[in-house]
Amino acid sequence: MGWVMGGLDRDSYDRQYKDSDLIRRILQYFRPRARDMGVAAGAIFVNSVFTSAVPIIISRSIDLLATDATTLTLVLLSVGVMLLQSLAWLLNYTRQIHSARAIGDVVLQLRQDVLRAVVRHDLSFYDEQPSGKIVSRVTNDTQDFALTADLVMNLASELLSVAIMTIVAMSINVRLTLIILAMSPLFFAIALSFRKVARKVTLNARRVLAKVNANIQESVSGIAVAKTFRQEQKMYDEFSDLNRQAYRVNVVRGLPLQSVFPAIRMSFGIATAVVLYFGGRDALAGLNAPGGVLPAGAITVGEWYLFMQVMMFLLFPMSSIASFWSQFQDGLSAAERAFALIDAEPRVVQTDSRPVPRLQGRVEFRHVHLTYTGKEVVLPDFSLTVEAGESVALVGHTGAGKTSIGRLLGRFYEFQGGQILVDGEDIRTFDLQQYHRQVGFVPQSPFLFSGTVLDNIRYGKPEASREDVERAALLIGGGEWIQDLPEGLDTDVGERGSRLSMGQRQLVALARVVLQDPAIFILDEATASVDPFTETQIQQGLELVMHNRTSLLIAHRLFTVRNANRIIVLKDGEIIEEGNHEALLEQGGHYAELYDTYFRHQSLEYIEQARELGKADEESPDDSITLTGSEAVAR
Repeated sequence: MGWVMGGLDRDSYDRQYKDSDLIRRILQYFRPRARDMGVAAGAIFVNSVFTSAVPIIISRSIDLLATDATTLTLVLLSVGVMLLQSLAWLLNYTRQIHSARAIGDVVLQLRQDVLRAVVRHDLSFYDEQPSGKIVSRVTNDTQDFALTADLVMNLASELLSVAIMTIVAMSINVRLTLIILAMSPLFFAIALSFRKVARKVTLNARRVLAKVNANIQESVSGIAVAKTFRQEQKMYDEFSDLNRQAYRVNVVRGLPLQSVFPAIRMSFGIATAVVLYFGGRDALAGLNAPGGVLPAGAITVGEWYLFMQVMMFLLFPMSSIASFWSQFQDGLSAAERAFALIDAEPRVVQTDSRPVPRLQGRVEFRHVHLTYTGKEVVLPDFSLTVEAGESVALVGHTGAGKTSIGRLLGRFYEFQGGQILVDGEDIRTFDLQQYHRQVGFVPQSPFLFSGTVLDNIRYGKPEASREDVERAALLIGGGEWIQDLPEGLDTDVGERGSRLSMGQRQLVALARVVLQDPAIFILDEATASVDPFTETQIQQGLELVMHNRTSLLIAHRLFTVRNANRIIVLKDGEIIEEGNHEALLEQGGHYAELYDTYFRHQSLEYIEQARELGKADEESPDDSITLTGSEAVAR
């Protein structure tokens, strides 16, 4: 079965729950909706009584017509059956209204709990888990959770019907009723034999659905890249393979779930034949009784009809009850996946939730140790002090630990050793929400939400007025970038800010930080190229944001590096050099190498040198072969 179930392993935060634990937890969600569930249960009970009364009336009618065959009798019986059926429909409608309201409220609450858990998780959780799979649990699994509740309501109805019909059947013929009841364990044994396999295949079906959702989301998000490299067919082929796997998984899922009913119905056919034979024999004994006096064990034709009707009314609910547990596994699988997401332990755990006053911004890393997987060490023993209001630029090759340091200070990741102090207090003791309000973070690729530029600027401060937003926007680059937008602050940014250039997104992100007015500013500077005018606006915005704020800058632009109070040079998570730009260049160490690799081409001297070399090429093209190595590199 590996070719069918391949790649459907459990997610890292999945856990197995006992059925009893899941049921107890599900009932906790329904407890606040006890009134609606009570009304629905009452309607089920009365409806079951009325439904059960219909075959009884018909059976009595058969016997009555044998002695009093009049039109009035037929009319009265017909009207009685019609009234009972109408009342049964009304009661069923009442039950559906109240149960739908209760189930809807439960799904609403569960979905809120799941989403609350999703937003509570730290960034490391999303580094490991595909967003499409998480979305599937929030939407599909919580919705399918309603199946559990609906099945339980149906089970209650069927149990009442079985109880009533059993009493009626016993009043007609005890022997025949005992025959039916003696065969009922067979029905339940058949149904329960499908339980474990049903749970397994339904979980696999939900996992493959999550993979399909994740693939679709990734394909739509990366469609621009796929089109750029003409990989649309590859994207389609990957989805097609996954879709075929989903087809195979659902076929396997359907086999046990759909096989249980034929197996139970076959056993019912045997039971029906047995009861038909013995009941018919007793009815014949009643027909042949001399003088109309029934001998012991004999029944009338009407009672025989009633018993066959009762048996059908009895066996159908019993089939539903017997197959309930296999179907119930589908709802339990959905509940298990939803609860697993709710119960997933966050890695970022605060030791206290102390109120956070306005921070001065003095930051101290003390022997911080960080590893993401337990295998590779990102920060072995990192120590750094940043004074309040100081700007510090972190530079180093990819993987040196620059972004990790910024995210640790922002409390987005958990570290395994040491301390991070702000104003002398361990950041793990702060109220996390209050702390985040005083930390402004601009990631390397600023994310904008669907809506207007105005909405995105005041995202971190939703209570801000339009005037406040305008003032913050005007402070960035003099507000000239706002004039370039089609509708100014009311310009729709599109999905993920797709209608704005990367430079404009950075300007929106900077304006958002200005409005937030944090005590600590963390910038993971983008490496994307922007036009010189936008570059100037971004630089002005950075100067404004960094003014009188503690700033931690993961620097990729020469402007940012030069204007920082201090430059920290990192290699393999350790500080190997620090100082200002000029002093570090004079040392000729690792920073000088980084400067030659990443920053020199941004300098005015480099641009002037390249311009002079270009003129020399025009005047004497053949001279290029006599350039020294360093000059050739400069070119």
